[in-house]
Parts: sequence; structure tokens; C-alpha cells
Amino acid sequence: MSRTAVPLEPVEAPRPWHGPDFDGGQAFSESLEAADVAELERALDVARASGRSREALTRDDFPLPGLAPRLERWLAELSRGRGFLNVKGLPVDRHDDEAMAWMYWGLGLHLGTAVSQKAAGDLLGHVRDTGADPEDPGVRLYKTRVSLGFHSDGADLVGLLCLRTGRSGGALRLVSTAALYNELLRRRPDLVPLLFEPFCWDRNEEQRPGEAPFFQLPICRMHEGRLGFFYIPWYIRKAQRHPEAPRMSAEQHALLDEIDEIAADPAFHLSMQLAPGEINFLKNDTALHARTEYVDHDEPAKKRHLLRLWLTIRDGSADPLVAGGIPRKEGVRADADDF
Repeated sequence: MSRTAVPLEPVEAPRPWHGPDFDGGQAFSESLEAADVAELERALDVARASGRSREALTRDDFPLPGLAPRLERWLAELSRGRGFLNVKGLPVDRHDDEAMAWMYWGLGLHLGTAVSQKAAGDLLGHVRDTGADPEDPGVRLYKTRVSLGFHSDGADLVGLLCLRTGRSGGALRLVSTAALYNELLRRRPDLVPLLFEPFCWDRNEEQRPGEAPFFQLPICRMHEGRLGFFYIPWYIRKAQRHPEAPRMSAEQHALLDEIDEIAADPAFHLSMQLAPGEINFLKNDTALHARTEYVDHDEPAKKRHLLRLWLTIRDGSADPLVAGGIPRKEGVRADADDF
């Protein structure tokens, strides 16, 4: 992208917001009523009776006529509003994990189309500590208990359903990409053009045979008048382990540090703790997300466990840069195989 395409005025799309703008969870939460839960449970029965696999289900196989108007409002909020939504009240207390996976999948069908989350082709991810070494360059950090800095996921929409919480920690944090961009423009306008120039990103040992272990991509781009913001800082920094990757400049390092500093400021981010039965949906170009480190339970059945969906939103507004998910590759373990 040429430098003339870099917006040097504050952006308004997506809509900027600040964490303190929200006075309590009521400002961004939707609670499912008893009738909503009953409809989800009826749809679960219909889906299982269809004879289809979970991944082969269509929206018609998971009918939600009563929830349809609310689902349309959710789509509008994600696509054209604040870009995130908290949904409370899924019945994790009376269904096993497999039933909840089906219910969550069915709900996701009404928001978008699932895309692959890793080279194994996982369409439903398991966010939990597998005991993996966070220092291993091939380990995705969601498989550990360490803190995750502010970042994007590789899809248009991300959904996280909490099945169980850890003993402590594990808070979810969100920051508006537009507010972050505008503050960076105020603090360091000299660094803003670098957002639109390519950085090297580590492939996390998921490259295909003969493929380079890193790829090049800018952090920001404009798509139909809207700021696209894709950011995983440790993938950018980790790409420097490859001798053939171009070296980052001092200005590029300063840019990443400035983004991280702004996002970590409580004046910008929102913090929440997902409880069992809660889902957080977010649009990746609108909000970066982070997670604090957590302490888990000792008993395997009580350990922290979230289910993750990556979706391409069904209203046609998805940025094609992140609409397709991660390409598949043979020989990679699926998340479900880790236990």
C-alpha cells in the first residue's frame, strides 16, 4: 500500500470506544431467558436427530425462530457497532461438554461460517492448558496458562464459550482498534505509516513442505473505508529467529512497543471474567483481545476449558484478509487429540 493511502486523521470506522465507556457488564451483555434456552435445547435435539455430523449441519438443521430477531441485532452490533458481545446463560450446568459443543456450534451457524483455526483443520478449538512449553516455537500459546498479550485471531469473528474457569486469573481484556489507532496517531504520527508496510510473521512451525517459515503482511489496511487491524506481536517478534527474515528496524520495534503500551492502559481496555455458560463474540478488526495468566485446578475434570469458534460473518462484511482461516496441512495434531 502506498503511503498516500495511510489515514492521517482519526478513524471512525470501526467505531472507537474506551473500556471505561462501559459501566458494568449490562452495557455489552445479553442474557438468555428460559424460553431462549429451551429453544436452543430443542434445536440441539433436531440437529442430533438429523443424522449429520456436527460440521455438516446447516442453519436449517438448528432452527432458532424465536431467537432470530436478537441474532440479527447481534450481527449488527458485531459488524457495525462496538464489535463485541457477551452472551450469558448457556446451560452448561445440565449438559455435558459434547452437547454444549453442538449447541455452541449451532448458535454459531446463525452468525457465520466456521473456518479452520490451525493447520490440522480444527473448526472447533479447545482453549485449555495442555502442559505445553510456552517457550517452544511451535506451541500456540492458548495451550498454556501464560498471559496472552493483546492480539487478533486469524478470522473475521472469534467466539469463546466458557465451560469451566480456572482457580484464579484468566481475565479477558478487549481494546478498540480504532481508539488504539487514533491514540497512536496522537502520540507517534511518525510511526503510523509503518502500520501499512509489511512485517514478517512467524508461521509457528505450521508451514507446508518447501514453504518459508514466515510470511509478510502489514498490520493495518483499509477495506471499503474501514480500518483493518491484524496484530499478533509475538508472531512478528518471533519471526526474527529466522536468519532469512529481514531484520526489524528500531522504528518497527518502537511501533510494537507503543501499540502494546496503549492497549495495556486501563484508560483504553475493558476487562471481564467469563463465567461458565458465557460466550464472548468479537470482530477481529474492531477489537484486540488479551488474557491474563491463570492458575488452574489440580483435578482434570475441573480444569479451565473454553471452546473457540472462528467464523466468517454471514452478512457479507468480512474482510477477505482474514475470512479464510488457516490453511490445512497434513500431520498436525488437532486440539481434541491433546488429551
